[in-house]
Amino acid sequence: MKSTIFLKLQLLVLIACICFSCKEETTGMSSNVETDSQAHPNLILTQKSVSEIKSQLGTVPLFDSTLEKVKREVDTQIEKGIKVPIPKDMAGGYTHTQHKINYAVMQKAGVLFQLLNEEKYAVYIRDMLMKYSEMYPLLPRHPQERSYARGKIFWQCLNDSNWLVYTSQAYDCIYDWLPKEETEHLNKALFRPFADFLSIETPQYFNRVHNHSTWGNVAVGMIGLVMNDDELVDRALYGLKQDNIDPNSKDNDGGFIKDKDGKAGFLANLDSPFSPDGYYTEGPYYQRYAMYPFMIFAEALQNKKPELKIFEYKDGVLLKAVDALLNLTDANGDFFPLNDGQKGMSYYTSSLVSAVDIAYYYGDKKPELLSVVKKQNLVQLDATGLAVALGVKNKQEKPFIKKSMELRDGSNGDEGGLGILRFNNNEETMALLMKYSAQGLSHGHYDKLSFSLYENGEEIIQDYGLSRFVNVEQKNGGGYLKENKTWAKQTIAHNTITVNETSHFKGRFEIGNKHHSEKYIFDVSNPKVQIVSAKETNAYPDTELHRTLVMVKEDFLNKPFIIDINKVTSNSKNKYDLPYYYFGQLISTSFNYITPKSLSPLGEKNGYQHLWVESKGVSELDNIQFTWLSNKKFYSITSVVDKKDEIIMGRIGANDPNFNLRKDPALIIRKNNSQNVVFASVIESHGTYNPVKESANNAYSAISKIETVLDNDIYTVIKIEFKNEVSKTLIICNKDNSVDTKHQLKIKDKNYQWMGSYYYYKTK
Repeated sequence: MKSTIFLKLQLLVLIACICFSCKEETTGMSSNVETDSQAHPNLILTQKSVSEIKSQLGTVPLFDSTLEKVKREVDTQIEKGIKVPIPKDMAGGYTHTQHKINYAVMQKAGVLFQLLNEEKYAVYIRDMLMKYSEMYPLLPRHPQERSYARGKIFWQCLNDSNWLVYTSQAYDCIYDWLPKEETEHLNKALFRPFADFLSIETPQYFNRVHNHSTWGNVAVGMIGLVMNDDELVDRALYGLKQDNIDPNSKDNDGGFIKDKDGKAGFLANLDSPFSPDGYYTEGPYYQRYAMYPFMIFAEALQNKKPELKIFEYKDGVLLKAVDALLNLTDANGDFFPLNDGQKGMSYYTSSLVSAVDIAYYYGDKKPELLSVVKKQNLVQLDATGLAVALGVKNKQEKPFIKKSMELRDGSNGDEGGLGILRFNNNEETMALLMKYSAQGLSHGHYDKLSFSLYENGEEIIQDYGLSRFVNVEQKNGGGYLKENKTWAKQTIAHNTITVNETSHFKGRFEIGNKHHSEKYIFDVSNPKVQIVSAKETNAYPDTELHRTLVMVKEDFLNKPFIIDINKVTSNSKNKYDLPYYYFGQLISTSFNYITPKSLSPLGEKNGYQHLWVESKGVSELDNIQFTWLSNKKFYSITSVVDKKDEIIMGRIGANDPNFNLRKDPALIIRKNNSQNVVFASVIESHGTYNPVKESANNAYSAISKIETVLDNDIYTVIKIEFKNEVSKTLIICNKDNSVDTKHQLKIKDKNYQWMGSYYYYKTK
């Protein structure tokens, strides 16, 4: 019976194809022809944009090369035949990978069908969708039970949403080519049930503020636009009605995470996680992941429902978000691995190709974005991609220069943020990132006031990032490893203060999610003395953490150095640990240390169980100096210490039987049984090593000594003495961060006067 129906459907398709071909030959299309707004395609491609692109084919090199690459990829997959296996695998497994290939190829095939008029691409999509329409009604939830929201095709609804976002675009491209009987069949058997499954049947996934639910919202909205189903579009924009939500449903963080007004849906996911500066509270890795559904749905809404003015929503936050993301990268274009962030992810990813093109087209057509497009060397195959490709062809690009900036966190920009200090001198760059943001939802780490440091795109002082091998099936099915909670999220895994071997907020999400750090100073008006400072008062009871980082460029030094001041004030005595996670090989130390014959962990929990103690030492002096070699460059940390302080050289990897963790080294300064303390350090990049010539240049630190001259409730004063006999002093005003306050301070019989929250001056 089914085969007979299918043969009849094929006959109808053949008749429709003949009619379609005749229509193309007799009427054609041009960019000035008015078309029915309901005629397909009308989401990402439109009839008008297809006509315009066709008129330009063969004349725009970057667009043409992308089109040719996509054609080769899709033709190769078509030759392999259609494969729609019964789902069974986790991420990285065969069935997972095949279904992922299917939706990506269908989307590209739809574009090729519209732009090249080759019917084989439409046939491929139709035949694929018919197979899914046969399988989908019979599918239970995925057999892998790990996810809080199991999908049907994939192990989690998130990936099912990926499928529907991409497949909706393919469906839009062949919708008018298909006979009405086939669209009705697909709508009824596949697409409407798919949308209901992601939303009504899985409210704990759909009705959240989270990157997961953004994909779910967009999936439902995109297919709603294709089917002209306003109920689905409204569901996507505004979330489920309360009476459709099971109050007993829970997500893996203890409940629904909505915005402060209890709203959900696409617009709530624009309102709540994004700050007015375009920073996404989960961090750049997940902002990058979410930007595709955010931007592609916005483009579809702009084409189909322009009255929403989606690119103007929240003062143009989506366009700002693309700019923020590009600035959250190092010199190589890799995103800073804040929170759960995988290292190596960069703006070369396809989601950023799409986002940059859309931002250029619907924004102010910033020529700086074209320089990013040139590096990406790919475009989205639609009107936005054509626009940027034409801009590149016409040599309209300008350099995208990453400058020092602050990105606020929180929907109103009042929940802390990120401070980025940068030095640019031709090919020589340095970037420092300090984090004083909100928790970052479920992907946040317990790392208030942490920082990382980069030189020429290389990590100098690193953030560990996440503990996961994405889509590597052998490693926990490609999912998060248990070490992500036991190590990567814990405070000791970051370059910030840990008190009493306990993570910030006791490592509890429900506490951390209530709090954020507070910016104290951010001033980059003087490129030679750039400063960021913030306070954290909730991470530990009755304890205030105040960190100040300054990037200083002195004329007598080739590169900037970093002043790092951590002031800790508490009502009780505690153990304080400050680690610096570096890369490379130890060269020298100014202190003695003892290396044990066998290794033991630094502690028993909160991440300490994963740190081997490779040596312990103490200093006979009031300073220590630690020099290492990495990427053929020399670096040094010089720190003020007390004689009772412990200096620990550690290495990640203890209690790691499956070798899930990288074996990275750390220098840890520990202050025992202390109450109010100051950690003062200077970090330098100061020389190079040439292995071919076997020569070391400038291999020694330029600093002879650091001194804490004064520390009280009102001021902290740090003096730096250089080997060339120059000395500089930094004063931080601990209680008053006003730029208008006049200060006067007497230090060693000399009076100093200045205005503002800090003062950096030459002592001699």
